[in-house]
Amino acid sequence: MKIYTLKREQLLPININLAWEYFSNPFNLTKITPPSLGLEILNFDTQENTVIYPGMVIQYSVSPIMGIKHRWVTEITHVNEPYYFVDEQRFGPYKFWHHQHHFSTNSENTIKCTDLIHYAIPLDPLS
Repeated sequence: MKIYTLKREQLLPININLAWEYFSNPFNLTKITPPSLGLEILNFDTQENTVIYPGMVIQYSVSPIMGIKHRWVTEITHVNEPYYFVDEQRFGPYKFWHHQHHFSTNSENTIKCTDLIHYAIPLDPLS
């Protein structure tokens, strides 16, 4: 199984606490995911009091290819507020998925967000 790595960094003109509040809320994933993927959160009825914690399981529906819906289940495995959290796929479209979200203070009013994803695609090398 070949493991691929994707790393993206961006600077945001906000403080680290605001970044944490936004990115650690599972409901905001639907706001930052391209609409073409059709991401829906399935296991929460309300956005209130959705604070991530190690062991939290989140169920999604996603349509990455030709509008075909797939179930995607991730678990939050590590949380160190407001510096990082990790989600790992338990069931879903990838053969393997490990996603680290890091936040660091770059200056008083700017933070650096780093996403580090290790993943394997199904049917590789045919995919």
